[in-house]
Amino acid sequence: MSDPVLRSVHVHPVKALRALDRTEAEVQPWGLAHDRRWAVVDARGTVMTQRRHPRLALATAEPLADGGLRLTAPGREPLVVPVPEPSVTVTADVFDTPVETVPAGDAAAAWFSAFLETDARLVHLDAPEHRRPVDPAYALPGETVSLADGYPLLVTSAASLDALNALIARGDHASEGPLPMSRFRPNLVVGGTEPWAEDGWTRLTVGEVTFRVAKPCGRCVVTTTDQATARRGKEPLRTLGAHRKLNGKLVFGQNLVPEHRGTVRVGDPVKILD
Repeated sequence: MSDPVLRSVHVHPVKALRALDRTEAEVQPWGLAHDRRWAVVDARGTVMTQRRHPRLALATAEPLADGGLRLTAPGREPLVVPVPEPSVTVTADVFDTPVETVPAGDAAAAWFSAFLETDARLVHLDAPEHRRPVDPAYALPGETVSLADGYPLLVTSAASLDALNALIARGDHASEGPLPMSRFRPNLVVGGTEPWAEDGWTRLTVGEVTFRVAKPCGRCVVTTTDQATARRGKEPLRTLGAHRKLNGKLVFGQNLVPEHRGTVRVGDPVKILD
């Protein structure tokens, strides 16, 4: 077994849209730079995710140098969206947590409404450090998060995915495997560990940045969504339910909170502190 190393880095500029691969990323207190600073909300202000709108997986948002986005999706003309002026905020509902966001304007709203065939608009989290606390049951005072589900970062391990795929291959839905890591939408993927080693981590460093492990990541129907086609199957939830249930949750990966700023890079050594 080789020493643990950071194998890949991923950001999701708009929550629920396609992940982007990066060779490095700046770590901010509330998550990776450019990760989930934008979201799509419905007519009631509820954040839209792949749980109910798997088609979001087919859209891509590429960050621009000025902080804006370039949106692309099948059947839609590309759209450049500038960073909206923070003069007016609207309340977005992120899993029953109200978050003040800035609407991105009519052009972006029309683009997403046409793509999803329902009323939708794009919103921006202009100041994540002031907006949304991490779940107090697992947070330290002052910790905040962007528009991610609950925590600043998610780490998974390549060995655990290999072990999960081996279990899937022996099950009733073997034809659905092997699954790619994109199903789990992580920020950091670590190589060179034993399968499920992350279950025992409480603190680690990745390159120059130290992270606290907040809790295991409970998985939902999004993991059954093919990120290339938006089609759904049974796996990995069927196999996680049989082999990876903890406190009533199906778990894969660990939620992280950074202890300080820095930069992580593919190839960085990963050290388990405790």
